[in-house]
Amino acid sequence: MADGTTATPAPGDVYAQRFTPRFYEIDGQGVMFNMWYLAYVDEAVDGFFAHRGVSYSRWKELGIDVHIAHVDIDWKSPIRGEDRPEVLISTARIGKKSFTLDFAFRRDGELTATGSAVYVAFAPDGSGTVPVPDRLIEALGPVLPLDGGAP
Repeated sequence: MADGTTATPAPGDVYAQRFTPRFYEIDGQGVMFNMWYLAYVDEAVDGFFAHRGVSYSRWKELGIDVHIAHVDIDWKSPIRGEDRPEVLISTARIGKKSFTLDFAFRRDGELTATGSAVYVAFAPDGSGTVPVPDRLIEALGPVLPLDGGAP
């Protein structure tokens, strides 16, 4: 990818996307500032769906957009500027009008942060919630929660 990230499938339908923290993402303590974690999750979620053949640019034709309803994240150890970590993404839950993706940050086999994000399906015109379309359910794949861990 042009921005320095690389994407590869991980075992068990868990998607992995490697990245390099950028200079401006590292704070005065020498670690990646907390807000950047969710930016990397967002980029990896885009990669997760593109890897499964339903890039975000196609969602409108499926009659869906999503809003984040809830995110939680637990930090275990910092990511530093010289690290080359990866973000893991897996499907944790599929509901009628929402789904949950688990994520984890991993550096050299060590988990540095874990969390989940709940997405609610909305009509692209903003008129309200809609069921998650079958094509998106297919792209979400099997439910494989990371449960605070990763393969």
